[in-house]
Amino acid sequence: MSDQGERARAAAVFDALGADYEKAFAHSEAHRASLAWLLEQLAPGSRVLDVGSGTGRPTAATLAAAGHHVLGLDVSPVMVDLASRQVPDAEFRCADVREEPLAEAGFDAACVYFSLLQMSRADQTSVVRRVARAVAPGGSVVLATVPLGVEDVEGVFMGQAVRVTSFDAPDFTGMAAGAGLAVVSQETLMFTPDHPEGAPEPHLFLHCRRP
Repeated sequence: MSDQGERARAAAVFDALGADYEKAFAHSEAHRASLAWLLEQLAPGSRVLDVGSGTGRPTAATLAAAGHHVLGLDVSPVMVDLASRQVPDAEFRCADVREEPLAEAGFDAACVYFSLLQMSRADQTSVVRRVARAVAPGGSVVLATVPLGVEDVEGVFMGQAVRVTSFDAPDFTGMAAGAGLAVVSQETLMFTPDHPEGAPEPHLFLHCRRP
């Protein structure tokens, strides 16, 4: 499927989920611990890119509350509208990270929490390379995914039909290293979204630095 088709499909899913997505994942202690790690790396007033910013919470809200300048990108107009209202101190754009101009070393850090799963493996690899280049040397990059090792598999996510592609954990870590990132730490755990149709899923968090 083309990038445009993937983008439209992803936008439709998350337009439909809206605030329910935030509620389902709000109790993720691992996500909040990952954000705490990122905050420890940041100098005051850092510029942070949030790829797949969703409703803006908890990621952009946490970073903006700490005084950082956040740019969130998301393909879902509904999510961008929610985020703009919920986190007015951050900037949000309805945009595809595959197409949005990103200046070389234009950010001090970047985070990509679970926003690659409806892209092909080639696009996921390309996006992580783009994001790595957009972060200044010495900056931090956080990547999170569901490491299932599947490609274009049909499924149901919180009641929405989806097609999912992901790397397994070793290949995802290798992909990050291939993008020029040094993996500082990682965590793998099981998480169950707080939703009537939520099912346990593995989560992988990579905390990286651009050398």
